Amino acid sequence: MLDFVYFPVSAALWGWHRLFAVALGSAHGLGWLLAVLALIVTVRALLVMPALRQARSQASLRALQPRIDSIRRTHRDDSRAQAEQLRALHREHGVRLLAPMVPMLAQALVFLGLFHVLRSFDRTGTFTVGPFTSTDQPLSVEDNAATANYLFGAPEVGAFLEARLFGAPLSATLTGAGELFAAVAVSAVPLALIAALATHLTARMTPVVADNGTAGLMRMLSLWVFPVGALIGGAILPVVVLAYFAANAVWTCAQQYLIRRKLDAEATAREALVRRAARAVPPRPGAKPVRRRK
Repeated sequence: MLDFVYFPVSAALWGWHRLFAVALGSAHGLGWLLAVLALIVTVRALLVMPALRQARSQASLRALQPRIDSIRRTHRDDSRAQAEQLRALHREHGVRLLAPMVPMLAQALVFLGLFHVLRSFDRTGTFTVGPFTSTDQPLSVEDNAATANYLFGAPEVGAFLEARLFGAPLSATLTGAGELFAAVAVSAVPLALIAALATHLTARMTPVVADNGTAGLMRMLSLWVFPVGALIGGAILPVVVLAYFAANAVWTCAQQYLIRRKLDAEATAREALVRRAARAVPPRPGAKPVRRRK
């Protein structure tokens, strides 16, 4: 159903893994981890400009909030006129309400695709069909190692299954580690903590667009519930997927910090221009110009 996501994601991951395998070997856990991180850089670099446009749109929306509230009060009983006035205001100032959906949707699809592709390396369990479905006929260990996984051939599937990170299989989860619990915890616990902390810091650096109940609820979820979700993910996600999750959260946090600094610098520059323009008011007609001493 989502092959249009799975094949491009597997192609990008395949290309990066082939590159790192030249130096590290195809069965090295670090090579697979670097391939996943490189996939993050590839995707997030393509989304930098949409994210910047989104941040500028949100900043404009915050600045327009008093006028938006005024329109809503004025047209409280006329929803059609209210909607028309709000659309005109947004259009005038270049505000795009759907702009935040583009980066979010792209990241969600990539994460879903990567999660499915990486999990499909090991189809000996019941979760082999799709992201949230199962099968009654899992593959045997031998058949699994001999079956391709999207653009990854059977030798690369075997290499992934042999790869280890601090002694833990890349597809291992903390809840299903068994005797390898300690080895898996060495990777899973720090990655989960990093993801939770980065998610919390990103929420703290994200300005609130509107002062209402919905915005307050979303801020509470972003500050506390989502980080707790990252900690829960540390227990149930495979180590290699958790690495993607943590690195993506760190990228988001750093990007939010840099975008906020850039927007603050742009706002300071605009204020300086306004002040200079105010000081450069021309003299009234007939008034003698004031000459400044050098």
